[in-house]
Amino acid sequence: MDRPLTIAKIAIASPLRTLFDYRLPDDFNGDASGIVGLRVAVPFRRRQVTGMVVAIADQSAVANEKLRAIETFIDCEPLLPPALLELFIWAAQYYQYPLGDALLQSLPSALRRGDGLPELQQKYWLLTDKGMNLAPNTLRNAPRQRALIDLLADQQRVEDKLLASQFSRAIISLLENRQLIAAQIVNCEPPSDAGMVLRESPLALSDEQQRAMNAIELRRFNCWLLYGVTGSGKTEIYLQCIEQVLHAGRQVLVLIPEISLTPQTEQRFAERFAVPLVVLHSGLSDKQRLLAWSRARSGEAKIVLGTRSAIFTPLAASGLIVVDEEQDGSYKQQDGFRYSARDLAVMRARREDIPIILGSATPSLESLHNCDLGRYRALYLNNRAGLAKPADWQVVDMRNQATPEGIASDTLAAIEQTLARSEQVLVFLNRRGFAPAVLCHSCGWVAECRDCDARMTLHRGRNRLICHHCDQQLPPPPQCPSCKSPQLVATGEGTERSEMRLQQQFPQVQVLRVDRDTTQKRGYMQQVFNTAESGVPCILIGTQMLAKGHHFDRVTLVAILDADSGLLSPDFRAGERMGQLLTQVAGRSGRGRLAGRVLLQTHQPDHPALNLLLERGYRAFAEQLLEHRKIQQLPPYRHLALIRAESGNAQHAEQFLRRAREAAGQLAAPSPKLAYLGPLPALMERRAGRYRYVLRIEADQRSSLQNLLRCLMPVLDRQPQQRHLRWSVDVDALEL
Repeated sequence: MDRPLTIAKIAIASPLRTLFDYRLPDDFNGDASGIVGLRVAVPFRRRQVTGMVVAIADQSAVANEKLRAIETFIDCEPLLPPALLELFIWAAQYYQYPLGDALLQSLPSALRRGDGLPELQQKYWLLTDKGMNLAPNTLRNAPRQRALIDLLADQQRVEDKLLASQFSRAIISLLENRQLIAAQIVNCEPPSDAGMVLRESPLALSDEQQRAMNAIELRRFNCWLLYGVTGSGKTEIYLQCIEQVLHAGRQVLVLIPEISLTPQTEQRFAERFAVPLVVLHSGLSDKQRLLAWSRARSGEAKIVLGTRSAIFTPLAASGLIVVDEEQDGSYKQQDGFRYSARDLAVMRARREDIPIILGSATPSLESLHNCDLGRYRALYLNNRAGLAKPADWQVVDMRNQATPEGIASDTLAAIEQTLARSEQVLVFLNRRGFAPAVLCHSCGWVAECRDCDARMTLHRGRNRLICHHCDQQLPPPPQCPSCKSPQLVATGEGTERSEMRLQQQFPQVQVLRVDRDTTQKRGYMQQVFNTAESGVPCILIGTQMLAKGHHFDRVTLVAILDADSGLLSPDFRAGERMGQLLTQVAGRSGRGRLAGRVLLQTHQPDHPALNLLLERGYRAFAEQLLEHRKIQQLPPYRHLALIRAESGNAQHAEQFLRRAREAAGQLAAPSPKLAYLGPLPALMERRAGRYRYVLRIEADQRSSLQNLLRCLMPVLDRQPQQRHLRWSVDVDALEL
């Protein structure tokens, strides 16, 4: 009697929202349940691909005779622990994304190709005592053997791969058998001293910090929101919690929002802890990422520090997750698999039954709402650590004031006074480039991107007009293309222009610009940190890359050149982002022993939201925003998903979403508890030559929204007009 057929359900990188059924090889005689989590090589259409076994079943919708067999098991043991694999399955379902793409794209590229895991130990060859005492005339008839002996005598030891690239394996084995050379196996990372966790002693905690430490329970799942003003010592609490987890023999995953924060954070962790630490972010080479990922998976790396995608890193013995600057929008992936790393971190901690700490001086409204509901526990740090005092705010009214290059005379005077005291200045402007617009003084022509509803930004250092949305680049025209006038004017200010103005005003002082253009240079951010930490008077000018997480002891003045952009946006989240950004930027001032000051340039000094933020702080500001959101029934009091469509033909995108709305209405009729809005043009309708439209779906209950999307996706997948457009679903969307 034939044995029952066992079906392996395999995730393959594919846009299809399904798993693929394969039968086990005929010669397989092991426990089928043990193959879940293994990578396999399988035939897929006309090629062989790498997939991962996600589940085992005893029946398939495909006829037995049509089922193809797994060709090879790539791994001997599951690549991902069960809890992490379950998180992937949940996340793909929640964010309505194909599981195969989500799962395989998160792996290092070598593993996606089907390569094996790297050796976490390295093999070296060295001479034995017998080899070192070998007479010079020995092996004169075997010149290759003699050359190998001479090489090891000269270099003492040589890595196996390097030696094998110069000598055959037969020669190496022969000399090993004759006991002239011997292999030495060493760890890639020297192990820390047994039981040694700290390199330097923890700092003394304030009473407020100690109360927070005492409240944090590190043995099981809890979500703590560490809500501390800038400079209140949140990082020291992270470090002391991490110390406890390391002493218990567990690993820690720390998420940070930006690559630019990595060098300073890594340095601080390395100075405190005497345990292996790895860093994971998009700036690593494929080989570096694979090695770091493997060391985390094996348990060798005790601390894993990474940006958004590090949330999918397997850990052998997870013990704690820390999400710093939890409010940051960088934790939300904005294309492809549109997940929130912060939200998945909470789900992962729950599934692995470990604690998680979310830290911020300006928590997201979602996290504050979760505290109100009792899902998270808030721990407050209301005072700055040590002798540091809150910075004093001063509004600079820009109305009717001459502001060359966007910097008021009062601001320049304050900068001059600060530098004269041998202190440092941070100037914040969230626009890179030289000028955000180039226009003709004679006829009013404006340099616009031909593919986007946006103006081209002048980058004078590169002598290019650049679109910051599609990266189209053009040389600046010598005359107006419309009227041929030579009177072209660069209007508005970007960081490049402000940098030039400040360097002209203060020629003896170093001005360091931090934005996406400058930080692409290798080692530039480290140069900025080194200059700031040296204490020499300098001016740091930059975009939001400078606004969060950085600690500069000698910065005592922060100048915010444009506070108005967040007050004018049609996006309902703009006010929240403005409050967070201004508070975070201001928090860079006065973090050491010297008092801090913040100058806020604005054309709307009487705006009620701005005044509330300056007079009563972020907590009161956020409470008022939550009240407004509740009245207007906006997130976090209502759940939101966007269906986006884009096409070179605006009608195609709009019609697709119109049909999507009709299909959704048939599945769930609109009601006060479930509403549809659109299709509407996106806030930027045309981008990179494609017209973009959105359909907005809101629901009182998350489950209602998920049920609707789950039924709607197969309907949209079958729409014939998909050939003419791209479409996607964005659950818990942050960008409209």
